[in-house]
Amino acid sequence: MSTITALSVQEAPTAAQPVLEQVKRMLGRVPNMYGVMAHSPAVLEAYAQFNNALRKGSLGAPMAERIALAAAEYNGCNYCLSAHSFLGAKAGLSEADLLDARNMRATDEKTATGMDFTRKLLAAPQSLSADDVQVLRQAGYTDGETLEIIANVVRNIFTNYLNVVAGTEVDWPEVHPLNTTADENR
Repeated sequence: MSTITALSVQEAPTAAQPVLEQVKRMLGRVPNMYGVMAHSPAVLEAYAQFNNALRKGSLGAPMAERIALAAAEYNGCNYCLSAHSFLGAKAGLSEADLLDARNMRATDEKTATGMDFTRKLLAAPQSLSADDVQVLRQAGYTDGETLEIIANVVRNIFTNYLNVVAGTEVDWPEVHPLNTTADENR
């Protein structure tokens, strides 16, 4: 049940309408998450700018979608699980890749190393050390890509929390959490 309802473009504050129109042009519709964010034009604009900037990064859409799925599963966000399962498939992830991402693993070594770092960042960021960054470097990640992993995790924690608190109505093909508890993912 929604605790904060999604606003349509017409219902949104005037300052939020241009961003919603931009989202509509890009996606062909305004997903409910953006409609929820529209209650605060500042939140909507900040998210849109952060999201657009990360799209220009070198990490790539498949890895960004893997991180999004890992965070959504970890944080119990059905909205984001559903959205990123759809978007991950569009980015070229197979059904096996989608499932692996939700379990914070991957078949190739570089991606698996990135997913392990993502898991540690979600579970206990204070436990990360220079050694963890060195492991990423050895796997082939640049320092810029390491920062993009962190940024993608933070972006997804924000949307996970927002959608869980708002009870955002899922407007993507619905995906349900795995039969594991959050503690098993940590």
